[in-house]
Amino acid sequence: MTTDSPVSGRDFGSTPYRWYVLLTLTLVYTLNFIDRALLGVLAQPVITTFGLSDTQFGFLAGPPFALFYALMGIPIAMAADRYNRIAIIALCIALWSLMTALCGLADGFLFLLIARVGVAIGEAGSNPPSNSVIADYYRPSERPKALSIYSTGVMFGTALAFLIGGPLGQMPDDQVVAALEFFGLGGIPQALDWSPGYGWRFAFLALGVPGLLFALVVLLTVREPPRGWSDPPGLAKTARSGIGFTFRLLLDKPSFWYMTVAASLVAMVGYGYAAFQAPMMQRLHGMLPGEFALRFGVPLSAAGAIGTIAAGYLTAVLIRRSIRWVALLPALLLAGATLLYLLAFGVVADDLQLAFWSWIAAMLLHYGYLGAQYTIGQGVVPQSSRASAIAIMLFIIALVGNGVGPQLIGFLSDTFIALGLEARGFGGVLDASACNPKVAGLLPAAQQTVCGAAYAEGLRNSMRVTALFLPVAAACFWMSSRHLDRDLIAR
Repeated sequence: MTTDSPVSGRDFGSTPYRWYVLLTLTLVYTLNFIDRALLGVLAQPVITTFGLSDTQFGFLAGPPFALFYALMGIPIAMAADRYNRIAIIALCIALWSLMTALCGLADGFLFLLIARVGVAIGEAGSNPPSNSVIADYYRPSERPKALSIYSTGVMFGTALAFLIGGPLGQMPDDQVVAALEFFGLGGIPQALDWSPGYGWRFAFLALGVPGLLFALVVLLTVREPPRGWSDPPGLAKTARSGIGFTFRLLLDKPSFWYMTVAASLVAMVGYGYAAFQAPMMQRLHGMLPGEFALRFGVPLSAAGAIGTIAAGYLTAVLIRRSIRWVALLPALLLAGATLLYLLAFGVVADDLQLAFWSWIAAMLLHYGYLGAQYTIGQGVVPQSSRASAIAIMLFIIALVGNGVGPQLIGFLSDTFIALGLEARGFGGVLDASACNPKVAGLLPAAQQTVCGAAYAEGLRNSMRVTALFLPVAAACFWMSSRHLDRDLIAR
């Protein structure tokens, strides 16, 4: 059964089944971000276990993951424009889930880095084909809402990473061993010579393995739709596809490039915050991952999800007046988010209540751009190039957002820590590495106090400075809006 409209295109499949597909793909995206965000949730235990500086952890969370995510997204998207997209999605779910589980077995920085690269390769393959599938299930007028719902996977995944990963990361070692023994694996900690504090390792194992089963569910229950099914009947079709052809099409679409720069900057801030927000609160207020997850992580992620959905529905109303609102709304939201982040991180050390509500409000506004990102990204090219266009967009967003964001905040944090130590008269005595909890306990009491203050304030200051990239992103969304009347093909 389909819903036909000679003007605006038609939906594919029955309404209940379309909802099933949309929610299943949203769950795929959610699982994607659970496994991606988990490292940030467990950041401080990982930093402490391996004695990492913030710059080193920023590298672990950022550039290698981003590089392989970006590079592998291109060939996988090319395959998705030609072959069965559902099979590709299922295979990628299985790969990233397996590699997530392997993160829990890491015996050092290099092992963990390689496993994270494996996660990146798997996750690179789900988003472009998922976008392409959704576009073939929903006619153009319904896509902003559908893609906004799909985009909530970012925040729901992050929320679940906090909700599940945070408490698991705090499990006592004897409980971890008991849980492993249930599966006949109780000897793993001793065999692999794990240092005390197994919880973060168990969290990776527990959240990685179920994905292997979910991959099979997707493969067996989601139907591959005909390409271009939902487009308006008068829309020109093209048989050509591929990255090169799609790139040439996009060269004449300035709205796409302004949007991609904007989305990259917003992602840079978002990925940086995701990697370091839990460590910031642990350093400032002694919140362990599980406590931060319940008090801040889950509410913040829920706020982001609500903001994403609300922006999608508001966009669907506003575009009746002008298609430019697809990009204008994110521009306005990001300007407001900047002020709220600056307020939240300005008072987070002193007034937790004000910081919490400012942070919540910032998240409501911050992630309202996601639906616009995908609506513009796939809306400026014909159906045969949608997955490739999304892959090009995600290639840039991954390199700038995931690649630069955590690394930038880590570098700024170590820089501000050094400046804080110098301001307290310990510049020639202590440095950021000396303040790592793994070794700071060996320092004299006075130096421990100075280290603790500089270690916390340095990271907080880096978070505040990073918020200043959001107004630049807002300006780029505004520039994108000026070209949408001409650039969008299907509306």
